[in-house]
Amino acid sequence: MELRHLRYFLVVAEELHFGRAAARLHITQPPLSQQIRQLEDELGVLLFQRTKRRVQLTDAGRAFREAAQQMLEQAEQAVRIAQRVHRGEMGSLTIGFVGSAMAGIFSEIVLAFRNRFPEVELMLLELTTGQLADALRQRRIDAGILYPPIREEGLVFETLYWESFVVVLPGTHPLAVKRRIPLCALAREKVVMVPRDLAPGEEDDIVTYCQRAGCDPQRLPGATQQLTVIGLVAAGIGLALVPASMQKVGWKGIVYRPVQDRMPRVELAMAWRRDAMSAAVNAFRDVVREMRDTR
Repeated sequence: MELRHLRYFLVVAEELHFGRAAARLHITQPPLSQQIRQLEDELGVLLFQRTKRRVQLTDAGRAFREAAQQMLEQAEQAVRIAQRVHRGEMGSLTIGFVGSAMAGIFSEIVLAFRNRFPEVELMLLELTTGQLADALRQRRIDAGILYPPIREEGLVFETLYWESFVVVLPGTHPLAVKRRIPLCALAREKVVMVPRDLAPGEEDDIVTYCQRAGCDPQRLPGATQQLTVIGLVAAGIGLALVPASMQKVGWKGIVYRPVQDRMPRVELAMAWRRDAMSAAVNAFRDVVREMRDTR
């Protein structure tokens, strides 16, 4: 039994006339009669009582009509669901992200995606860049918002934006009076950093450019996220270099200052597996591009 048999049966059941039913279905009457007979043979019951003057549903036909209507509606609903999932309008999507992304446009991207695709179950997981690389490799997340570069085969990257580093320090620190802080001023300072295995590219940039400026600050690994780094600065543990978007974090007793020296900007990007570009990931990437391009 195929879906067309159900459609044909329901039209005949509504019209109770094979000629009118055939016209509605845009076929001739003999093939329609043949299809209904095949359906009856498959079911092993007579669905219509036929005479030269009239066509009537049998008791079995009336019972089958209600069930056939439900089956057809369910089948059509299944088709619609499959098509919507294929377009990325339904289903589930797990996005991992570094916490500092929330200080940028990531929260706006999430809001825009949820508004556009309310039937996609969006799950968010905060991790470090290193953990995101592992999660992508292990297929625990569909995409990640992170800081490249990461050494992981088979990943594709889409840049959200580039931003500068700024120095965050206690407001009572002697360097806080400066409008811009040279990197060499950090030579005798303790600098709080995210451990290299959790954010390799970021620490490499900071250390490399500090050394070029003639200083090698005391590195204090003790945080896994930028927000924790800022909290440690507020606690007087040391200073830190953080992405400029983190200036949105208003923590009592700290100040942010631009870096006087030329430093590379840090990249925030969306990453996903080359072999796992689902419709939902594609839809999320489209929202990322739109939000990025309208900044």
